[in-house]
Amino acid sequence: MQGDEAKTLLGFPPHSYPSTSQIKAAYRKKVWETHPDRFPNYEKVQAECKFKLISEAYSFLLNSGGSGQGSQTVSYTRVVRSGVPRSPGGRRNLALTSVPFFLIVLGAFTLGGSTAARAYRKQKESCASYNPFLP
Repeated sequence: MQGDEAKTLLGFPPHSYPSTSQIKAAYRKKVWETHPDRFPNYEKVQAECKFKLISEAYSFLLNSGGSGQGSQTVSYTRVVRSGVPRSPGGRRNLALTSVPFFLIVLGAFTLGGSTAARAYRKQKESCASYNPFLP
């Protein structure tokens, strides 16, 4: 998508330099006007196409900083399957994934063990015999 086309879709003059807040405001206005749920069933397909074009224009203008020229230095955050971003060398950030997992497992064993011990003591106090097979 070209910068002038993206600006025209959002309602700006072709050779203008809108700010980020102006781009967001124009996007919200256009989305409200062209959202597919606001149209009857026979017009939904056209509305979806227009909605997708407006969304693409919005992301293009935000990534280019409103200048309309694609930015080659835009950094995208890569997120691995675990939902944790990679550290700056491409390595996975194992500390962010392994420490919380370890704490969850440790907490589960601690709480489960203390609950089982409490239940055993309560049963032992209520019955004279500590053999669970005897009444």
